[in-house]
Amino acid sequence: MSRQEIKDSELKKLAALSERELMSEFRTSPQGLSKRDAAERLEEYGPNEIAAESPIPAWRLLLKAFQDPFVYVLTLLLIVSAITGDYEAAIIMGIMILCSALIQFIQSYRSQKASFALKEMIENTCAIMRDGVTEELPMDEVVPGDIVSLSTGDMIPADAVLIWTNDLFVNQSSLTGESMPVEKFIDAGIDQKQAKSDNITALDMEDLVFMGTDVLSGQGKAIILRTGEATFFGDIAKKATTQRGDTAFEIGMTKVSKLLLRMVAILFPVVLLLNGFTKGDWSQAFFFAIAVAVGLTPEMLPMIVTSNLAKGALALSKKKVIVKELGAIQNLGSMDILCTDKTGTITEDEVVLVEHVNPLGIKDDLVLNMAYLNSKYQTGWKNLIDHAVINYYNETQGNAEQVINKIDEIPFDFTRRRLTVAVEVDQHHLMVTKGAVEEMADICTHAEIAGEIVALTPDLQAKMAQVNRKMNEDGMRVIAVAYRRDVYTEPVYSIEDEKEMILIGFVGFLDPAKVSAIPAIASLHEHGVNVKVLTGDNEIVAKKVCQDVGITVADILVGHEIEKMTDEMLRKQVLSVNLFAKLSPIQKSRIISLLQMEGHTVGFMGDGINDAPALRKADVGISVDTAADITKDASSIILLEKSLTVLEDGIIEGRKVFCNMMKYIKITISSNFGNVFSVLVASAFLPFLPMLSLQLLVQNLVYDISQLTTPWDNVDEEDIEKPVKWGTEGLLKFTLCIGPVSSIFDILTYCLMWFVFGANTVADQGIFQAGWFLVGLTTQTLVVHIVRTKKIPFIQSQASVALTLSSIVVVLIGLGIILTPARNVFGFESLPNAYWPWFVVIIVSYMVATQLAKRIYIKINKEWI
Repeated sequence: MSRQEIKDSELKKLAALSERELMSEFRTSPQGLSKRDAAERLEEYGPNEIAAESPIPAWRLLLKAFQDPFVYVLTLLLIVSAITGDYEAAIIMGIMILCSALIQFIQSYRSQKASFALKEMIENTCAIMRDGVTEELPMDEVVPGDIVSLSTGDMIPADAVLIWTNDLFVNQSSLTGESMPVEKFIDAGIDQKQAKSDNITALDMEDLVFMGTDVLSGQGKAIILRTGEATFFGDIAKKATTQRGDTAFEIGMTKVSKLLLRMVAILFPVVLLLNGFTKGDWSQAFFFAIAVAVGLTPEMLPMIVTSNLAKGALALSKKKVIVKELGAIQNLGSMDILCTDKTGTITEDEVVLVEHVNPLGIKDDLVLNMAYLNSKYQTGWKNLIDHAVINYYNETQGNAEQVINKIDEIPFDFTRRRLTVAVEVDQHHLMVTKGAVEEMADICTHAEIAGEIVALTPDLQAKMAQVNRKMNEDGMRVIAVAYRRDVYTEPVYSIEDEKEMILIGFVGFLDPAKVSAIPAIASLHEHGVNVKVLTGDNEIVAKKVCQDVGITVADILVGHEIEKMTDEMLRKQVLSVNLFAKLSPIQKSRIISLLQMEGHTVGFMGDGINDAPALRKADVGISVDTAADITKDASSIILLEKSLTVLEDGIIEGRKVFCNMMKYIKITISSNFGNVFSVLVASAFLPFLPMLSLQLLVQNLVYDISQLTTPWDNVDEEDIEKPVKWGTEGLLKFTLCIGPVSSIFDILTYCLMWFVFGANTVADQGIFQAGWFLVGLTTQTLVVHIVRTKKIPFIQSQASVALTLSSIVVVLIGLGIILTPARNVFGFESLPNAYWPWFVVIIVSYMVATQLAKRIYIKINKEWI
């Protein structure tokens, strides 16, 4: 049997046990575990989390830091040096290996620590009973034997068996793929014999709930059976993690890596063959070619990227934006379309009941009373409308409540768009339904007006439609209320019973446009982000709110129209339409998918349970910390304040992160490419290597150290005005433009060392190599200040203090190597005094030439970094 089959069999056997047997099996009681028992079990079973959620141990991060091409080459050279008796070089290379690995380890460890600290701020919790007291505790503290309470919007913390339910409906689509909710019961009617049957699986058991699923409506209590990796979801989660679809960020990184590999694949054999044939020493040529390949590769890229993202995540946390997935920061910067729900994002999120009228638009307290019964006695997720009804009723009818017994409930779903509660009032069964006006019209055959029940004639329906439209035009969201009396005497109701109902009227709510949304949306538009509203509300109310906050609405698409459209038909309209109304959760997800197919980076902002599919589909899923657990779990960005202003700060920070990453990639690749081209020229004409492999690696390492401060560099305002995209199209053009400038001055340095200082024999190669090493390191370091901005450097745009200081330190290190006895360790020789004026002239000329090349490139290509 497979591991999954064993888990399935064990869970089925446990599901067949009685509550008493389960309590005995897991040494628990109706009061739950004691805190002491829970602590011991947490120690025994470990945290309730899957491997993908666990931090990587420090020792593994340290080992990973040594898994780097730079380290591999140095290790190989170290071994060769030790074998050939060059112990000084071997010691130096050992120190370099440790420095490189430790820097990477420290950065990775700090980034991971920061990431998990941010996740703790939005950690999912569940209601656990300990010592008879129920309290909200982190899900990772759940242990076998715990008794947990479940309610609408909760994520199931672990595999568990139910011991009490009240109209509990669970979404198991993450495990079964089935989109319809499953109702759960405590008396599943499964005995031990059936539990052993192969005809049913644990997922078929009606009294079992599983990690990775969530509660759509109702309530329940359950005993935890399995946690963490032992859950049914454990193995699936591992596979899901490895098979996760690539985001725009990951696709961009892949493109950059492929370009680098192609460049290395071409240049490595060329350098090897050229030096092998011209110098005759194939062993030295091989190590030099490896050093050149490493020099061409920005081996600090993973660390620079991680540092950028971690720095961005910490900066955003100070602006009330919590980043769950670091890659989402770059996607936030690339986002050019923001799809958002209406309620609470562009409205005040303070729904107020303003009207309760009969079908003819006349105020009627019966409508309020019926709406109150429905809102109060439903056990699902009480949304803003429910709270508005209850609050208004308590303020105006506080002492009018009758003796009422709840009988049953038909939970809300996003297909029916209504909810029914059955109650007993004065020994009569009363079935009360409230929901969206159009969906309610489908189940009503009569109306009650001034105590008289009349048929819904076309004339009356037209008058009702006019009442509804007038309320919508006044900005109200409208729901309809209907009832049936004495449908059954048994306490069992189903969707099929929602028919032949009596409409009693409409309830109108106002959720005014948020004043702060107006400048925020204007700013998003200025920064190149188009805002589209995807709402389940009706189009008239949604259009008014959009107009109030500055979202242009020329056309509107509603759910029933979208349902009839093919993807090709809808794809032609999704870009031009800014308002989509009366949508189902699947339709929201479909619209986002089509926008992505058009090449856009799409964010979605929502906080309802129905928003989870769209949040998972979007490049950036954005929610708030007050959202349901399942909604937060589907999001990659969590806002501590539901505001577009806060989101705008996140977008700007994401663009800064992107710009600083691209600075490192473009500057380093173009500079290294120029150096490699210079090496090819030198290899063809010099009787010795232009630089030893060790010297080339030292130059590369010292330069990379200076680039560790890139994440903290300043970014020009115009560089973050528009969305930024990953891509290699401009990277190659950039490299071919800037790289040759470096090569020209390298060749001038060659000529200087060869003709002016006479370093043109094998005996004088140490002088030649020292001169080129210092020019190469200094130009490569200082050119960052030219290339990092479109503007005139040092005058119109200044680098950050950190980047400036690191550049100065690297130049001083280079001078220290050449001017002190340390040069002997690396095979350099002392430079003549006449070299230094030439050195200054070459450096200044190179920076001026690069600035001119930059201006020409920008004029031709209309772009820069």
